[in-house]
Amino acid sequence: MGEKPFSCTVCSKSFARKSTLVEHKKTHTCEKPYSCSDCDHQRMHTGERLFSCPVCGKCFTNKTVLVRHQKSHTGEKPFSCSECGKCFGHKSVLVKHQIIHTGEKPFPCSECGKCFTQKGNLMEHQKIHTGERPYFCSYCGKYFTNKAVLMRHQVTHSKQRPFSCSECGKCFMHKANLVKHEKSHMTKTP
Repeated sequence: MGEKPFSCTVCSKSFARKSTLVEHKKTHTCEKPYSCSDCDHQRMHTGERLFSCPVCGKCFTNKTVLVRHQKSHTGEKPFSCSECGKCFGHKSVLVKHQIIHTGEKPFPCSECGKCFTQKGNLMEHQKIHTGERPYFCSYCGKYFTNKAVLMRHQVTHSKQRPFSCSECGKCFMHKANLVKHEKSHMTKTP
């Protein structure tokens, strides 16, 4: 696989050429500088979404992506790991998963040497060294290194506690806190 040293600061996608990165960045600004005579291809640039999911209404620019999305509703997971039996909806996710069985961590951090199984995880980690925090909380103004951490943080502003203990009814903002709490019920003896 060729080296891709040019990374997008918005989504962490990497490119072999700087010119390709520059064009890619336009997808985040909604800039549509091209026009095509081919109707099907033009949807890619205009963002026109003609293929709608009958279950949730989400729309897509092409049918292939819609069909892939629909598997999320059916629970269909036709790709299984020969090592552990875990099943996946997409072959690409299975391939990424299989690396955990080899113990291989082919993506080292050039700053500290820590290695990762996936390039995306390395790129998230590297934000520690660069100080980059592109995800902004509109409630309090704090910045975060990734979207998942931002979303977890935003729950604190809503005061919602959607995770409840089936044993005692106590509610939690985060699933991890519920899991930790539920273990306390297991350790108690009658």
